[in-house]
Amino acid sequence: MEKISVYINGRFIGFSENGEKLAKELREKRRQGQLESDVNVAFFPLTSELFINTDEGRARRPLLVVKGNKTALTEDHLKKIETGETTWKSLVKQGVIEYLDAEEEENAFIALNSEQLKNEERQYTHLEIDTSSILGFASSQVPFTEYNMAPRVLMASQHTKQSLGLYAANYNLRSETRGYLLYYPQRPIVQTDVYNNLGVYKRASGQNFVVAVLSYAGHNMNDAIVMNRSAIDRGLGRSVFLRTYSAEERRYPGGQKDNFETPQEYVQGYLGPEAYSKIDSNGLISPEEPVEANSVLVGKSSPPRFLKEISALDVETEKRRESSLTVRSNEEGIVDSVMLSETLSGNKVVKIKVRKTNIPEIGDKFASRFGQKGVIALLADPVDLPFTKDGVVPDLIINPHAIPGRMTAGHLLEMLGAKAACLDGALKDGTSFRGDKQTDFEASLIEQGFHPAGHETMYDGKTGRMMHAKIFMGVIYYQRLHHLVSLKMHARSRGPVQMLTHQPTEGRAREGGLRLGEMERDCFIGYGAASLLKERMIDSSDKTTELVCGDCGSLAVHDKVKNKRFCPVCESGEVHEVQMSYAFKLLLDEMKSIGIFPKLKLKSQA
Repeated sequence: MEKISVYINGRFIGFSENGEKLAKELREKRRQGQLESDVNVAFFPLTSELFINTDEGRARRPLLVVKGNKTALTEDHLKKIETGETTWKSLVKQGVIEYLDAEEEENAFIALNSEQLKNEERQYTHLEIDTSSILGFASSQVPFTEYNMAPRVLMASQHTKQSLGLYAANYNLRSETRGYLLYYPQRPIVQTDVYNNLGVYKRASGQNFVVAVLSYAGHNMNDAIVMNRSAIDRGLGRSVFLRTYSAEERRYPGGQKDNFETPQEYVQGYLGPEAYSKIDSNGLISPEEPVEANSVLVGKSSPPRFLKEISALDVETEKRRESSLTVRSNEEGIVDSVMLSETLSGNKVVKIKVRKTNIPEIGDKFASRFGQKGVIALLADPVDLPFTKDGVVPDLIINPHAIPGRMTAGHLLEMLGAKAACLDGALKDGTSFRGDKQTDFEASLIEQGFHPAGHETMYDGKTGRMMHAKIFMGVIYYQRLHHLVSLKMHARSRGPVQMLTHQPTEGRAREGGLRLGEMERDCFIGYGAASLLKERMIDSSDKTTELVCGDCGSLAVHDKVKNKRFCPVCESGEVHEVQMSYAFKLLLDEMKSIGIFPKLKLKSQA
C-alpha cells in the first residue's frame, strides 16, 4: 500500500500508513478538545497527501457537525442557548460546531438544510448553521439571491461597495482624502436577516425609488435610465463630496523653512493679488468661502530648490518661491472646515476640507441590488412622465430588456414585495432561501385592491391617453454609485507635456491629453484619413523640427554663438530641417547610447 505524505503548514514531516484513518483520528481529537479548534486536516487520496494546517491567515467558517445523518446540535442544546446556559464557545469545545478552512472543506459533504439530512442515500458530514451563511457580507444583503444568476449577485456586491451613504456618523470630525455622503439615506423596505442583525441599516446607502419597467421614447435604451426631475429637486439621490487638502510648514537643512503667509510680489511664481484675495494674513482661507478650480487655499512660500553658495562680496536677500496649496484644476466647492495643528516634529500643519453638493445629473450612475446598473440619460419633467390611475408618477424608468437578458428575477420580486410593503405598512423579508414568497406579496396586493402581478394601467403624460398595455410598476431600493460625471468629465485643447517625450501628460488630474491608441490609428488608416492621422499623431502630440545632415544622415546641431549649423560627425554644412515626432528623435538618441549609429536618408519633398 502506498504511503501517505504528511505536511504541517506546508512542511513535509513524514509518512503515514493510512491517511484517512489519521485524518479521522485528528478530527475526533479536535472535537473532544484534545487538539486546538483552529487545527484543520485535509486528506487527498489522489495525490496521497495529508495536510495539517495551524497557521494564521486562513479563511474559516463555522458548520454544525453531522454523524450518521444526525446533527450534533440537540433540542437540549437549543434550550440551553435560549436560557443562556450554553455559549457559542462551549458548543465549539463540545464538538457541536467546528470551523473548516478551504482545504478541509474538500473532504466535507455539507447539507444546506436539515431536510437534506433525511436523504439516507447520502452521508453528510456537516450542516449549514443558516442557509444564507454560504454568502459573504455584501452578497447576503442582496434579497432573493437564489432567483438571480451568480455573476449578477457578484456584480451587486461590487456595487454595494461603491454606493454612497452614511459611511461614518462622525464624518464632520474626520479628514478623509475623499468622502461621499448621501443626503437622505433610507433603509430598504425589503431587507435580509443579515442586514438587520449586523445593523447595516444604521449606515444606509440608498433610497427606495418608485420604478416603472417601461420604454420611454428610446431615451432609456440599453442601460440608460430616465429620472423624474421633480423627485431630484426634492432631494432624491442628492449627495455631497468632501475632499481634504493638507499643507505643512517643512523645515530644510540650513535653517530654512516654509512659511504660511500671503506671498510677496518679489516671490518667484507670484500668482497676482487676485489669487490671494480670499486668504487672511496667516495665509489660510476662511470656512464657508466658495472656491473654484486653482483657487488658493493656503498661501505658502518656500526656499529655492537649489541653494547657491554666497561669496563674501555678495549681499543677497533670500530668494523664495511660491508653493501655495490650491484646489484641484477640475474641482470646485465651498470650504467646509479649516483645521490648524502641529506634527510630531513640531511643524505647523493645516487640513482644509472642501465640500461640493452633487445633484444627480445626466451621466450619473445608479444601480439596484441586483447588478442592474444604469446611467441617467434624461431628466424628464413630471408632467411628461406616464402616471397611474391614482396619479403616481415614477421616480425612475428602467428598460424592460434589462430584466430577461440578465435573468434577475429577484429585481422584479423586490419591486413586488416593496410595493406590497408600502400598502400594508410592514417590512418584507428577502433573506436568501427562506424569505417571504411571491404568493405572500400577491395576497397582500389583492387585499389592498391592486393587481397581484404589480401591473398598473398608465396614462401618457404628454397626450393624456391610456396606454394599451399593463405596465409593471413597484418600489425598489436603488443606490447612487460614486461614479459621478462631474468627477470624470475631461477635455483639453493644449496643456502640460512630459519632460522626457514631449508628449501630453496622462490622466485627468494632470490635465492630460485624450489618447488615440493603436486601434483608433488603424481606423484612420483604413478610412484613408491621412491629414487627421498626422494632426493627432504629430501636430497635437510631440511635433518637433530637428536638423539632419544631408551627407551622413546623423542629427546636426545649431551653434548659437557662431550662428552656424553643422554636423558634429562629418562636419558637413549641408544641414536640412526635418519635421518628426520627438519620440522618434528620442529613439535615435537611445540607439546611439547602446552603440548603434542610425542614419536618416533624406529625399526632396517635391
